[in-house]
Amino acid sequence: MNELLDPKNDYVFKRIFGSEDNKDVLLAFLNQTFKNAGESLLTEIVLLNPYTDKNTPREKQSILDIHAKTDKGKLINVEMQLFNQYDLEKRTLFYWGKQFSGQLLEGQRYNELKKCVTINIINFSMLPNDQYHNIFHLREDHTNIPLTDDLEIHFMEIPKLNDNNIKMDDGLVRWLLFLRGITKSSWEAFMMHELEPALKKAMSVLEFLSQDEQARQEYEARQKFLRDEASMIEGAREEGLKKGLEEGIKEGIKEGIKEGEAVSKRKIAQNMLALGLDEEIIIKATGLSSSELESIQQNK
Repeated sequence: MNELLDPKNDYVFKRIFGSEDNKDVLLAFLNQTFKNAGESLLTEIVLLNPYTDKNTPREKQSILDIHAKTDKGKLINVEMQLFNQYDLEKRTLFYWGKQFSGQLLEGQRYNELKKCVTINIINFSMLPNDQYHNIFHLREDHTNIPLTDDLEIHFMEIPKLNDNNIKMDDGLVRWLLFLRGITKSSWEAFMMHELEPALKKAMSVLEFLSQDEQARQEYEARQKFLRDEASMIEGAREEGLKKGLEEGIKEGIKEGIKEGEAVSKRKIAQNMLALGLDEEIIIKATGLSSSELESIQQNK
């Protein structure tokens, strides 16, 4: 068996979860997600942007998201994020807002808006807790009553799956372990567990893609694109931090000089007062105000 491709690569991810032939795979993953959240399960989904051969590895990540709709009209957006591009919370809200507001055509009523769910699967830790699956809604701070159920955002942080919280009887954990990546040595051990048919199918699709030369070339192209993009973002961030540090040092020096000059003036004024010189002479010599000089006299 060839070395398996990384299913977290968003190109491979969409090949597995975002094609019409594998719609049952996406449905099973979503149902484990909603089951873990204590919500009702789905019976049918419609892919709004299914994978086609026209999808290229160099397309923007938003094109490689998976958009689906339930039989009741609920909209679901699933996105895989390999690298931390920062501001993901705001980015998520921005695209959720576009998805929510984009439902209405001119003349339609607000009550026709359907619930929108965003599911972010991320390959880095972001939230300050140990939970691998976090779900957010709009609720009142004191009473926890919901304002509306129309907003639902999931963050699944793959690195938070560790030996202390892995439970193979948890259906969502099994899917996330699959996405984390399976080595040749762990493949047979993983297959020994009682896996749902859709997860077995996902593993078969991954094995097929890993043996397909064209898919591997497109995978490598996508990996290079993502690495270059992440490198550019990190480089820009480091350059910004460096520039900010340099500016901060300059401002600090300026403030230090100002503070030093002020201390020096007060010291000179104290010495002149001790010599019994006239206050007007001291004010002219130091540039201090009469109130500042008065304060120095009071604090002697």
